[in-house]
Amino acid sequence: MAEQAGRNVRDLRRSNRSLLLRHLYFHERVSRQELSRATGLSTASVSNVVTELIDEGLVVEAGAVESEGGRPRILLEIDASRFQVVGVDVGETHVRVERFDLALNELARCDIPVTAGRYAPETVVAGIAAGLTAVGADQDGPGAEQILGVGIGVPGIVHGGPDSVVHCQTFNWDGVPLAALLRGVTALPLFIDNGATTMGQAEMWFGAGRQASDSVFLLVGSGVGAAVMVGGVPYRGSTTSAGEWGHITAVIGGRRCRCGARGCLEAYTSAESVIARYREAGGSALTEGAGQEAALRQILADAHSPAAAEVLDTTALHLGVGIGNLVNLFNPERVIIGGWAGLLLGHRLLPRIRAVARDHALHYPFSRTTIELCQLGPDAVARGAATLPVARFLGSGGTVRRSAALPDPPARARTELGPAAWAGSDWSR
Repeated sequence: MAEQAGRNVRDLRRSNRSLLLRHLYFHERVSRQELSRATGLSTASVSNVVTELIDEGLVVEAGAVESEGGRPRILLEIDASRFQVVGVDVGETHVRVERFDLALNELARCDIPVTAGRYAPETVVAGIAAGLTAVGADQDGPGAEQILGVGIGVPGIVHGGPDSVVHCQTFNWDGVPLAALLRGVTALPLFIDNGATTMGQAEMWFGAGRQASDSVFLLVGSGVGAAVMVGGVPYRGSTTSAGEWGHITAVIGGRRCRCGARGCLEAYTSAESVIARYREAGGSALTEGAGQEAALRQILADAHSPAAAEVLDTTALHLGVGIGNLVNLFNPERVIIGGWAGLLLGHRLLPRIRAVARDHALHYPFSRTTIELCQLGPDAVARGAATLPVARFLGSGGTVRRSAALPDPPARARTELGPAAWAGSDWSR
């Protein structure tokens, strides 16, 4: 009984620390009194926990403001320089590695080029390892003890747990034990998730998804994916493969998709498909040997030519119909288009996409939905990956994990809660 009572006290203490740290993280400088009102904790509990956090160097006093009829109120904030995190975006043209402080201000970045079609797991792991060294996140480097963990966004389906196995047909990955492979190059804690989901979490925390608990985030790049947030939490389905929006059927018996099926939405809306269809239509604006991003920019610059105009309008049509289907299916508050290609196309095609979505969605749910662009730019996947170790840190009440073991699924699900979900969550359960 005494052991159970001790565990309950520890759990309550951790819950209170987590509650205060989360509020301080998502709100600029606040006083002890404001913390008490916002969290519902007593002033004595807030005072005790804040004293602990200050003594541990996690929270600092950051000035004062005058109060009516009393002493000035001391303002508090998390010391963002105390710890660091790393975010990795495993894309089809590069592996991007970024090191951030705790507030996700970028400190260093590195892009490792990836040759199209050469996605052997060992090659990707070597790229991540090279990136970690380049940004100063080498496990043996100076300051490694400050790094809370490495978040990694990958294409495909991620099965969590100790091994974080990845299934990605476009990479020819069938059950790749990515976490186990990465443990051979780093001892830092690892957090691996689908790239569209990490992008969605970044936008939920800092971008276009703030203050919305039910949103759909569309990642359009060389491929196409989505993250569906329900109550601020990613909807994953029974085997974590929910969100493969790019592989819904857009045209029965249509173009061959990279996954092997015919008529997938990705076969009409991804950067690779836009470029291929432009060439098939006789477009002549592409520079020999241009990469995908350069080629897509050239097509957009050639938008008034018959070939480019037809291809871009067809792309907007398929994106709009696909979004209309999402509105009918999930009734989101917001649909947010991101990814490097999604942003390039969206800046030109968003009015047309909205109009098509309106024509293919039920009137009432569409009237309650906004369709907009990602605010964090093409770095959103890496930044979102970096939120994973931050969320673990906040949820644990500021506990630092030094093992490379992945969090277990229940705890992992909690790390993904955005601020909108946290507002009504009891993390002590």
